[in-house]
Amino acid sequence: MRRGLRFVPLALLLAVVAELAVFVAVGRAVGFGVAVLAVFAASLLGLVLLRREGMRAWRGFRSAAQAGQPPGRQVTDGLVGLAGALLLATPGLLSGALGLLLLVPPLRSLARSGVQRAAERRVSSMVAGDLFGPRRVRVHRGTPQPPPTTEPTVVDGGRAIEGEIVERRQG
Repeated sequence: MRRGLRFVPLALLLAVVAELAVFVAVGRAVGFGVAVLAVFAASLLGLVLLRREGMRAWRGFRSAAQAGQPPGRQVTDGLVGLAGALLLATPGLLSGALGLLLLVPPLRSLARSGVQRAAERRVSSMVAGDLFGPRRVRVHRGTPQPPPTTEPTVVDGGRAIEGEIVERRQG
């Protein structure tokens, strides 16, 4: 986690340079006034949507909690919506376009599933189950495949013992 943080200043610098380049290109194509107006309009729309998406995320979380369902789907959908609105509210044409894309339903669904997969990788299976419900698995019919030979084994007095890694319960 900390290794990736060292690239944040560089990423922010590149984002600012890209925003300026896009602004200059749009300003040359349609005029400086229109470019400034587009940035202000996108930021205003983002501020309006920020409130709406925040309320929507909270209502989704509360309804899932009251129904006794795992709130993970509503939380990730709300996070993607809030990120889209926040990017739209940030002054800049490039961030505004990215934020607008995150608010389009098919792309929002795709981003939500990506956020969910990333969250599932970072937390234990038990927590992921509590957040997102039981995992779905694909079942393939046909002849079973032999297990891979790279499974970890423990040698005990010359004989191999197969085993699996089980996460310890916390709490």
